[in-house]
Amino acid sequence: MDWSIVDSGTARGTLVGRVWQPDQQGPALVVLRDGALFDITSAAHPTMSALLEADDPVAVVRKAKGRRVGSLDEVAKASRARDASAIHLLAPNDLQVVKACGVTFANSMIERVIEERAAGDATRAAAVRARVEALIGDSMAKLRAGSPEAMKVKAALIEEGIWSQYLEVGIGKDAEVFTKAPVLSSVGWGAEVGLHHDSSWNNPEPEVVLAVDSKGRVKGGTLGNDVNLRDIEGRSALLLGKAKDNNASSAIGPFIRLFDDTFGIDDVRNAELTLDVTGPEGYELKGRSSMNRISRDPLDLVAHAHGRHHQYPDGFVLFLGTLFAPTADRGEKGSGFTHKVGDVVKIAAPGFGALVNTVSLSRDCPPWTFGVSALMANLARRGLL
Repeated sequence: MDWSIVDSGTARGTLVGRVWQPDQQGPALVVLRDGALFDITSAAHPTMSALLEADDPVAVVRKAKGRRVGSLDEVAKASRARDASAIHLLAPNDLQVVKACGVTFANSMIERVIEERAAGDATRAAAVRARVEALIGDSMAKLRAGSPEAMKVKAALIEEGIWSQYLEVGIGKDAEVFTKAPVLSSVGWGAEVGLHHDSSWNNPEPEVVLAVDSKGRVKGGTLGNDVNLRDIEGRSALLLGKAKDNNASSAIGPFIRLFDDTFGIDDVRNAELTLDVTGPEGYELKGRSSMNRISRDPLDLVAHAHGRHHQYPDGFVLFLGTLFAPTADRGEKGSGFTHKVGDVVKIAAPGFGALVNTVSLSRDCPPWTFGVSALMANLARRGLL
C-alpha cells in the first residue's frame, strides 16, 4: 500500500488542514508549502470554519507567513504510527456540520435497493441483485434526478410494484441529505476508521467532500470515507443513524484544497476517485468512482442542504456520494464484500491527494473526547479568542 499523501500536481494548489500540537494540547491550522507544514492559526482565523468565512481565504493563506511545524513526511510518519505525543494530522474541518448526500449515483442506488430487499442479509444479495437488475437494467444510468424523464420512470416502477425509498431519493426531486457525524468527531489521514461491532456486511465509500461557508459558498474540496454498514441500514432506513454515525466512522482529508485559479468546481465535477483496500490476509480490492456520472450536480446538492430552509452559521462539509458499491465475494461464494479489522483503505484523486486509514471497530478506536467546549477553552487559553 502506497501511503503517500499528495503528488506534485496537487501540492501546487492551496492546501490547508489541521494538525494536533501536543505542546498546546490543541489543534493548529496549517498550510502546505514546499513539502512542509506551516502554522497559520491566528486570532482572526483560529478555526478552519473562520478561515473559510473569509471572502477570499486563498488571499488570507498566501498572506500569512506562518511558523514551520515540520515536514509533511515527518507529520505523516507520526500520523501513520498514530503517535499522540507527536504533531499529527487531524481532519481538516472543525466547527462545520458534517452532512452527507446518499444515493447520488445510479449504481449505488441499485445497491441500496438490493440491501433493502435483502433486509440486510448479505447471503441473499446475489439473488436479489439478479432479480432487480432484470427489472431495471441500466435504464437509470443516464437519468437526471428530478427530470421529467425520471418522473416517467418513477411512475412506471410504481406500477410494476418495485418502487423503493432509495429510488425515491435517487431519481426523485428531493435529494437525500443527512447528518453524517457530530462537529469535531471526524478523523483524518492515518487514523483508524470505525465499524460498529454489530455489523457483518459493510464497505468503504470513497467520496468527494465539499467545504461550504455559512453563505452556501463552496470554498474548496477534499476526500472522505463515508463508512457504510450495509446490513444495518438494509434492515431499516430508520437505522441510518446507527449505520452511519459511530466513533471514527467519518474520515476526511488529507487537506482542503481551496478554490483558486488552479482548482474549482469543474475539477470536482470531473474528479476520478480510486479506491484501494489491502487486507491483513493479503486481500486486495480496487474500485473507482467517477464524479461525471453523478445524477445531481454538486451545486444542486449544496442547494438541497443549505438555503432559506436550513442555515449553518459555522459552515458545513458535504459528502457527495459514491459510484462505488463492491459486490465481488471476499470469502465464501455469495457472501459479497465486507471489511476485516486491519484493512488499509486508500481513497485518492488527482488534485485532491490521498486519504489513507486503517479499519478497526468503533469501540476499539480512540474515544472522541475533544469537542466544541474543549476547543473553545483551548483557543482561549492560547489567546486566540
